[in-house]
Amino acid sequence: MNPEGDGDANCSDLMSRYVSKEMGYGVPKEGWRICLAHEFKEKRKPFQAKDVSLSNFLEHIGLGIRYLKWWYKKTQVEKKAPFIDMFRAQPLRQIYGAPLGGIGGGTITRGWKGEFCRWQLNPGMYHYKTVTANQFTVCLRRGGQTVYQQVLSVERPPTLQGWNWGYCGEYAFYHALYPRAWTVYHLPGQNVTLTCRQISPVIPHDYQDSSLPVAVFVWDIENKNDFALDVSIMFTMVNGSGHKDDKSGGHWNEPFHLEKEGEAVSGVLLHHCPPVNPYTLCIAAREQPDREVSHQTAFSPKGTCSGLWSDLITDGRLDSPTGSSPPTPKGEKVAAALAVGCSVPAQSHNRLEFCLAWDMPTITFGSREREHIRRYTRYFGTKGDASPSISHYALTHYTQWEKSIEEWQRPILQDRYSLPSWYKSALFNELYFVVDGGTVWTELPEDADVSGGVRSEDGGLPAQPAVIKEFGRFAYLEGQEYRMYNTYDVHFYASFALIMLWPKLALSVQYDIAGSVVQQDPTERLHLMSGQYSPVKAKNVVPHDIGDPDDEPWQRVNAYLIHDTADWKDLNLKFVLQVYRDFHLTQDNQYLQDMWPVCQAVMESEMKFDLDGDGLIENSGYADQTYDGWTVTGPSAYCGGLWLASLCVMCKMAKLVANEETYQRYRDILGRGSAAFDKLLWNGKYYNYDSSGRDLSNSVMSDQCAGHWFLRASGLGEGDYQAFPKEKIQSALKSVFDLNVMSFAGGQMGAVNGMRPEGVPDRSSVQSDEVWIGVVYGLAATMIHEGMLEEGMRTAEGCYRTVWERLGMAFQTPEAYCEKSIYRSLAYMRPLSIWAMQLALNTSQKDQTTSAQTGATDGEQGRDLRENQS
Repeated sequence: MNPEGDGDANCSDLMSRYVSKEMGYGVPKEGWRICLAHEFKEKRKPFQAKDVSLSNFLEHIGLGIRYLKWWYKKTQVEKKAPFIDMFRAQPLRQIYGAPLGGIGGGTITRGWKGEFCRWQLNPGMYHYKTVTANQFTVCLRRGGQTVYQQVLSVERPPTLQGWNWGYCGEYAFYHALYPRAWTVYHLPGQNVTLTCRQISPVIPHDYQDSSLPVAVFVWDIENKNDFALDVSIMFTMVNGSGHKDDKSGGHWNEPFHLEKEGEAVSGVLLHHCPPVNPYTLCIAAREQPDREVSHQTAFSPKGTCSGLWSDLITDGRLDSPTGSSPPTPKGEKVAAALAVGCSVPAQSHNRLEFCLAWDMPTITFGSREREHIRRYTRYFGTKGDASPSISHYALTHYTQWEKSIEEWQRPILQDRYSLPSWYKSALFNELYFVVDGGTVWTELPEDADVSGGVRSEDGGLPAQPAVIKEFGRFAYLEGQEYRMYNTYDVHFYASFALIMLWPKLALSVQYDIAGSVVQQDPTERLHLMSGQYSPVKAKNVVPHDIGDPDDEPWQRVNAYLIHDTADWKDLNLKFVLQVYRDFHLTQDNQYLQDMWPVCQAVMESEMKFDLDGDGLIENSGYADQTYDGWTVTGPSAYCGGLWLASLCVMCKMAKLVANEETYQRYRDILGRGSAAFDKLLWNGKYYNYDSSGRDLSNSVMSDQCAGHWFLRASGLGEGDYQAFPKEKIQSALKSVFDLNVMSFAGGQMGAVNGMRPEGVPDRSSVQSDEVWIGVVYGLAATMIHEGMLEEGMRTAEGCYRTVWERLGMAFQTPEAYCEKSIYRSLAYMRPLSIWAMQLALNTSQKDQTTSAQTGATDGEQGRDLRENQS
């Protein structure tokens, strides 16, 4: 096997320091691979307030003053973390690997060098602390004598000096193909290779096991000597997460043994007992013939800790005391250890299995107003005693998880003709954010009413829609640093991953959003951008987000203070477009029936922005665009295009519900709006940024075809449901490729948001000269839909190479980066839009004749809807 992965020369630098020829046990060819000794040459800094240019600063000086006052009140008076902190952005740490755990139960991230280094156990709230004592250690014994004992870490920490640190990273590499990862350790001078395979239960269309807060570590041991060895692996874990409450006192450990259905597991439970959101960590191993499982219930993870080291080195096992440890005194930490040993014959292989689970069944958010129950408790209970059972289940079912994961990934991984290696890595590894986006997946409370009492007959929804009741409530952050749940303008892009892989969760989000659309909150609140007071929530307007985890999500929508929600015209349009796309991909007639009146209401609220009656909505300032600070006047390519696409899908949905009058109304507006759009914005090569006629109105916006993209993703965009002439879309995409992609950074960094027609980036705003990775993936998908496969792949490749191979941002893909120096908002939602590329590839591969034969006609679908209504 080629260490560069399928002959992919661009990633060879990541593996250039790997000196061994051992490639591990069962490590796949495709994925992201890096030698543990690699060091990234480029060190970037986060965008902060000081990076705003003087011209932009002067233009937004009022916003700056208001934000500073708000930031001071939040941090110094309320003692809370602001949901966007412009003064204390996270520095870039080029260390992260695939996160552990399923969807919505919290996450623990293990870095590519083996560190346990990023924690999100309290919902949506992160801290970035490497816990030194959390390690795997190997012990080799021959003829009753220990010949080698090594912490499998390249670090040399100032604590735990009684352990043997400093493993040579040149003899190991990490390989990620999410939701699995492999670390291959060749033990110098021992002729032994260890392959640690990390498995999390993240399985498409699985709504049970995918919710479990657990991960399995399988250690494959290859003994290439002519003599047998006894091999032990020790797993050490601190009770806590490196947070200050680790020393708050009252934490305790206890050993456990659980046997059922002929299978047994044993290990140690680490009970962590803070006043808010207590939880239990569990390290466990499977008991099998010829395996010896032993433990140390409690040790102090400070000082030299030589006692634990000596315990293992003496005989390859731990003392296994019985009984619980006493609660920790305030100021002290406690840790536990678990060791598993086996014999490995000469020139042979054996395997050891561990798992790490955590059980925080009920959660409260920052406001502590109400308790929420996590999804996995439906299967393992809410008592907080589920860790042993979860561990038992994981260790006896992980092989089935892997089979399901392989069946899902295999068709894409085996496509060697049209899909390049980098794309396969990006497609699966970017899915980390579905789990590690501060994700929560909770049961719908019995007293919940998603639309606040507004029922279907009044344009609302059922109090408890069946989808949410059966599959729960789902929320993920805009970003780990932009801490707002289900930010809707960004979810527009990221939602492709959900609707393709966990469609019930995508529909659950839509029902929650729709429920908030029909509600209103007249409370006046200051908006930082405008400096004006306006209602928190207007009726029939899509909220920017559903709240901050440091407050109370779902209870108080729209945490965003930068813009007035009523000015975000694109949110309403994005709701309508997603409703139809989701129906198109699920064919859920009840969903369309429920959403149709809500779509009508939000479209009516948009009509007021058609100021001159030409069928095209107009913009007023910057607040309606997805690009903050990029001033817009009059109709624009972005919002105007979304508007026309929304009219198009409203025509389609009107046909499906057999509402001919509504169909004719939207068809008339679409005809007039399309003509106005072309007249005002088409310049012969692409659509101008806006129609103001000012100096920069003819900038080339990379995302100008977003409306058409969603039409194509929804099976529309041609014939009766065409909003944009095909030749103009293709010309616009070619202009974007030639200018925003190939004329920017040598064509090696994706598409810059704004480019001047003379071939220099538009620097008129903070965000116009950025590359937005998620937008680039959506742009690439649009190109693929239009038959521009080579251009689409080239466009997206620049982002993957930049983020994953050059800047060291694996498993923390940011919202944006500039050509030099700056990035913004690590670990961001939008790059999940790479799944739009896969949808485009799937669509382009289908024969149109087959589609016509298998797809139901409008009349058939409309009849189904009428039958449901009756």
